[in-house]
Amino acid sequence: MKKKIQHILAGREKQITKEETVRQPLPHMDFRFANPLIVLHHMGPKEITPGQELRIHPHPHRGFAPVTFQLQGEGYHKDSARHDGIIKAGDVQWMFAGKGVLHSEGPTADLLKNGGTQELIQLWINVPKANKWDEPSYQSATKAQQPNVLQQDGVNLRLASGSYDGKTGPLKSYTPVVSIVGEIAQGKQVQLMATPGYWTLLYIVKGSITVNQETVSQYNLIVFEKDNEEIIMTAEEDAQILFLSAEPIEEPVAAKDNFVMNTAEETNQAIEDYKNGVFGKLEF
Repeated sequence: MKKKIQHILAGREKQITKEETVRQPLPHMDFRFANPLIVLHHMGPKEITPGQELRIHPHPHRGFAPVTFQLQGEGYHKDSARHDGIIKAGDVQWMFAGKGVLHSEGPTADLLKNGGTQELIQLWINVPKANKWDEPSYQSATKAQQPNVLQQDGVNLRLASGSYDGKTGPLKSYTPVVSIVGEIAQGKQVQLMATPGYWTLLYIVKGSITVNQETVSQYNLIVFEKDNEEIIMTAEEDAQILFLSAEPIEEPVAAKDNFVMNTAEETNQAIEDYKNGVFGKLEF
């Protein structure tokens, strides 16, 4: 049976640093989060002029995984646990902060030198309480390493994590998280399936689609009811989407600043730990 739409959440502009503004449909005043899916930020598309200096300086995280879907341009990652990496258009990186890490991110040196378009989505994926103090880790997958699903002419959808359509995405998560990103040409119809009981979200990166006789345009996030399993969408114009379906984590969430813990005391402790140098150093 078809899943009903529970919410359509508009991505509102939010300033995250002095220089950077993102669209944030999650959390939203009408819907806080779909644990483990806590935050969705869409940055860009932004034109970078040659010679520009732009990066997000070292900052702390604890208790969750910031996951970046690079849509255009190039991004780098460097952290205090000695991980570093570069992702290009179509690639995905999955940094797990665990017990605590400092990291820096932004356009690559080549992109800043030569100029170009930068666009990405960053998703904050929570983990169970039992794993919040695990060691930090880092993984990434190129566009070519993500298997195509729901293949048909005019549809290019790639599986970054989880199991879907008989395939398995290259990126691993603590609890089941299906993430599919890609493009659907105008007029094409796609049938998506989600496990009943899972949180299921669909973000329209660009273009517009029709779901359940309702047309939803770019920068909007659809939150579906947990019941049922079928979603049928048609691209009203060339569209790009991010589909997410995740097993719920039925635990309290206390999210503050750059931390996602289970209690306010734990987030306040994380803030104090950062001030006291517990997260180490990142000279970058």
